[in-house]
Amino acid sequence: MRLLVALALLAGETVWARAIPHEEFRARREALRKALPDGVTVLFGRAERDAEDLRSGFAQEPNFLYFTGWQEPGAILLVAPATGEAPAQEVLFLPDRNPDRERYTGRRVDAGDPDARAVTGFEEVLPVRSFESRLFRALEAYRRVYVLAGTAGAEKVRAMLPLRELSDATEAIGRLRLKKSAREIELIRRSVQVTIEAHRDVWRRLKPGLFEYQVVSTLVGGFLERGCERPAYTPIVGSGPNALVLHYSGIFRRMEAGELLLIDSAAECAGYAADITRTIPVSGKFTPRQRELYELVLQAQQAAIAAVKPGAYLRRGEPNNLTDLVRDYFDRHGKDLRGNPLGKYFTHGIGHHVGLEVHDAGKLLMAGPLEPGMVITVEPGLYIPEEGIGIRIEDVVLVTERGAEVLSASLPRDPDAIERELASRMAHGAIP
Repeated sequence: MRLLVALALLAGETVWARAIPHEEFRARREALRKALPDGVTVLFGRAERDAEDLRSGFAQEPNFLYFTGWQEPGAILLVAPATGEAPAQEVLFLPDRNPDRERYTGRRVDAGDPDARAVTGFEEVLPVRSFESRLFRALEAYRRVYVLAGTAGAEKVRAMLPLRELSDATEAIGRLRLKKSAREIELIRRSVQVTIEAHRDVWRRLKPGLFEYQVVSTLVGGFLERGCERPAYTPIVGSGPNALVLHYSGIFRRMEAGELLLIDSAAECAGYAADITRTIPVSGKFTPRQRELYELVLQAQQAAIAAVKPGAYLRRGEPNNLTDLVRDYFDRHGKDLRGNPLGKYFTHGIGHHVGLEVHDAGKLLMAGPLEPGMVITVEPGLYIPEEGIGIRIEDVVLVTERGAEVLSASLPRDPDAIERELASRMAHGAIP
């Protein structure tokens, strides 16, 4: 794997760009022209930011990445449909090389490189300095300009075109991203599998006295060791009362015998995210009350997954929505210590889309019905402060023509299976 990465970088190409062929990116750009047929679309790649990149590394803007596969900073994409006088346009603009900066970043590709077209997959590759003139020329045929509203790139276009109204491409692009291609699904499967293996690494070393940060270390090391570039999001590793905090990130608590450990963490591999949560007993066995509540969350998740199909909805307020299904299930089947229904302890939605981002394609489109090819999470949870118990079970689910496929099903959810696997892994080859 290290040799492949090195060869790809030397060739000015990324492993991610090779994971999806140039032909698929061209098909996506064609779909974008069809979705926005009455104007020119401009997307900006992420700029290089010294302080931020030193902290977390460069990560490309996801919408730009979706249509280009290009992982280097500072690039711009212009896409325009054909007119009666001119063919369709798709131009990638690259910044000029900066040899002084490349001592820190490594060699970059620019429009003057003889292999720029082959490396990028674009027939037309131009320097960024020519973007403004090329945009003005494209606007001779089209008056409408599409940008991602609210972004720095949109403000740059607004400064160039102060008298022209800009249109927002966010929803149209989001709709294209929601349904995954066969290759995207393969890449998500890979991220899911790596995540499952890293969770099992934790299960092998789990014991009372371990610190949350040691769990995070095991997870992230597992992702990287298996060839993935980073966690898909900041790991959530909450022991005992910390499991009540939905996006807990403290990670410095020492976990104790008899507590539960909530692990919500997943890998990003070849640009695509997974999102998996398991809640497991630190000592290897659930207490009776922990098991009672855990089984209720598991049953609610099973009911929600059984209801996943084309035409179902994630968000409350929509018909056939999975969030209300789960809340109603908790109300009907469980009680708190005072005898009240448990639905109020389910404090978030049932799930979200997954893809290039762990919360993929924005909240705006979550109101729509599910369709085959969408990849979502199903993640019911109960968070009961009075008992100091937080439990969440989350899986990655592919919507199919007839229902759903749980992509993360091989990581046990059944409490008996969890206890058996913990007992086996704790007994054999525990990681120090």
